[in-house]
Amino acid sequence: MKNILQYVFVIFLSFGAGNLTAQDTLINFDDVEFSDGQSSESTVAEEADTTGLVNFDDVVFSDGVDSAAQDSTAKAAVVPASDQGSTPEASLWKIFVAGVLGGFAAFFMPCIFPMVPLTVSFFTKKAGSRSKAITQALLYGLSIIVIYVALGMLITIAFGPEALNELSTNGIFNFFFFLLLVVFATSFLGAFEITLPSSFVNKIDSNSDKGGLVGLFFMAASLAVVSFSCTGPIIGTLLVEAATRGERLGPAIGMLGFSMALAIPFVLFAMFPSMLKSLPKSGGWLNSVKVVLGFLELALALKFLSNVDLAYNWNFLDREVYLALWIVIFGLLGLYLIGKIKFSHDSTLEYLSVPRTMLAILVFTFVLYMVPGMWGAPLKAISAFLPPIGTQDFDLTSGVSAGHSAQSAEASSRKHYTYFHSKATIKGMDPYYDYEEALAASKAQNKPLMLDFTGWNCVNCRKMEAEVWSAPKIRNLINEEFILVELYVDDKVLTLPESEHYISPSTGKKVNTVSKRNADLQITRFNSNSQPLYALLDSDGQLLVPTSGAVYDIDKYEAFLRSGLEKFKSK
Repeated sequence: MKNILQYVFVIFLSFGAGNLTAQDTLINFDDVEFSDGQSSESTVAEEADTTGLVNFDDVVFSDGVDSAAQDSTAKAAVVPASDQGSTPEASLWKIFVAGVLGGFAAFFMPCIFPMVPLTVSFFTKKAGSRSKAITQALLYGLSIIVIYVALGMLITIAFGPEALNELSTNGIFNFFFFLLLVVFATSFLGAFEITLPSSFVNKIDSNSDKGGLVGLFFMAASLAVVSFSCTGPIIGTLLVEAATRGERLGPAIGMLGFSMALAIPFVLFAMFPSMLKSLPKSGGWLNSVKVVLGFLELALALKFLSNVDLAYNWNFLDREVYLALWIVIFGLLGLYLIGKIKFSHDSTLEYLSVPRTMLAILVFTFVLYMVPGMWGAPLKAISAFLPPIGTQDFDLTSGVSAGHSAQSAEASSRKHYTYFHSKATIKGMDPYYDYEEALAASKAQNKPLMLDFTGWNCVNCRKMEAEVWSAPKIRNLINEEFILVELYVDDKVLTLPESEHYISPSTGKKVNTVSKRNADLQITRFNSNSQPLYALLDSDGQLLVPTSGAVYDIDKYEAFLRSGLEKFKSK
């Protein structure tokens, strides 16, 4: 049942959801950004860390996935992270699929769906022959693809690949995207319509009367501008997600998938006009599609707000608050589907259709699934979308506050422990948060060191914690046999004492914050910029086995841990 819920939920948010399995990539040092700002005058106490905001541009990191082993031996202290698993092409495919799903959703919007019979009739009647009608439809579809792909390319050109990379962890952009998606959701719910200037629309439409390729191109352009009130929020959401995934071709690939899904139906119906009879009639259900997407946009917007909340330590969007908002949003969606609430543009719902009933059942089931999470249930199916379990104020599954779980007697004296452990660590784990301190503990206890490069905004990190680390045999293995150190690379708050500032030998940039120091360690030692990244070291800081990204198979991840443990014992 959990797998079904997860599948359904991913389908709901697939055109705008965060990337759950982004690739593990090797860093390009030209694209790494450390700020050269002035040194902070304040320092961070070891026991009670500052919560002031730090304003800087950060290194951008992507979520890592399972990586195949490179070489069975690890001789040098500096080795690249294994990267034979997922590739940038795999991430672009995910963006493309999200674009396709967004395009099909746009096709069933009230600004486009009613135009299908009129457009197809135009081709079939004006062409005079079936072959010419098909040719014109193909050119029309190709024009749609060219227009939207050009829009995606303009986004990349306007911002540049480096700027796109920075969007994923930039607090200002994440907050802007949150507000943007709220505006899109409000538009879909019927408060207003996002339209282009009428003079621009009329000028484009007037050119569609021209003959030949020019006329067909402007017909496609007319579809794009006239339907903007419906497609604009979908396109905007897709471009936001594609941009924040850090792929320089992401916006163009997303628009390629979107435009193909939008163009293919027009071409198919022009080739087989008899299929038009099988289409459902236009009606109030078209507006229902907009409203459903509006609720989903609203739910997705909270993910961007959560990114800012975690990175800047605002602490107002904790896990249970986030879940409460989602429960209300999806609860209202379910009530809307069964006709208990109604918006201004909705027609009267006289009866429930079978598809509407099925969708309502899935939505209410999803709502009930989330309810136990208010008291600490792991909710593994959606864990990647939620704030860390450590932000849960009260955990009924253990009867204690999550921030106090698994705390050893000496733990509170560790560097940055108070700041990180109270909101980040999963139940039953008691890590260090400073590399040098953890390395000293590794020598003192004669245990291998496990480095976990992670981040507040790393969805794959949350997924690994909920699905793999929570397994008793993995949790016990890490707790009993390793010294665990969690190194956050995207925190915006903690600064280093001025005496610890330095210039990175790898990038030549100034390192003056805890997250930048952790990021520089990952780049310098492991040539990787993706999270999660797991590195198993001996007490001298030498790599025992090749590093690993996210591995969602518990047995395979256990094998990775035991291989490092065996290598440590053999030395």
